[in-house]
Amino acid sequence: MRFKQNAANMAYKIPQRRNITLSALIIFCMLSGEIIAQDSSSNVIKVISSIAEYKESVKKDTAQKMVNLQKLIPDIVLDLLYGTTNNFMKRVMYDERPHYTFMRLPAAKALAQVQKELKKMGYGLKIYDAYRPYSVTKKFWDLVHDERYVANPAKGSGHNRGIAADLTIIDLKTKKELKMPTGFDNFTDSAHHDFVNLPGDILKNRKLLKETMEKYGFLEFATEWWHYSLPEPEKYDVLDLSFGELKKD
Repeated sequence: MRFKQNAANMAYKIPQRRNITLSALIIFCMLSGEIIAQDSSSNVIKVISSIAEYKESVKKDTAQKMVNLQKLIPDIVLDLLYGTTNNFMKRVMYDERPHYTFMRLPAAKALAQVQKELKKMGYGLKIYDAYRPYSVTKKFWDLVHDERYVANPAKGSGHNRGIAADLTIIDLKTKKELKMPTGFDNFTDSAHHDFVNLPGDILKNRKLLKETMEKYGFLEFATEWWHYSLPEPEKYDVLDLSFGELKKD
């Protein structure tokens, strides 16, 4: 999750550009199960909000498949904070309060390799968040317009595309999290990857997470030690499907 706790940002408003042609396009696409988002350069992204449309994309490209992480990685630990009130919003963001989450097939397979390597050292992964419906990203952006911490809905996020995860490392014996620079959703400079004024063991733990994730193709996000995603997000459409719809599929 990318967000900065700055009250001044709460008052920011995004000017909206509307015209007849765009409005007609939006209506047409919504009726066909798709939503179109527009950024300042007039580029558009496709947002799939129909399970039928999603299934059609998977038929064309199996890499688009959304995989239940617990089925692929049975020993992975989930702590999906946006399905609870224990998050920076202080309210439930995932109405279904899921006990499962998803990533695209390539991302899920890569994460399984990370888990396998960490397990050799007695460690494992804990997931705070992975797939995030597009509608939730819009709710975050309604509060704060700061792309260092909040994904701009006009572009979509790695979470919306199923290729990003917020995570940490745990000790498999104790199930306790290793010490990291901050807790999850701590939006201060201390959470940045280039922040080094930290105890040696914490720097070592952050390095272990970073190097293992990067080994299997994930990229860091500079301002959040917990956020990693696959490159080339343009290969994946933004999704606005419920957890329940994906689980049924």
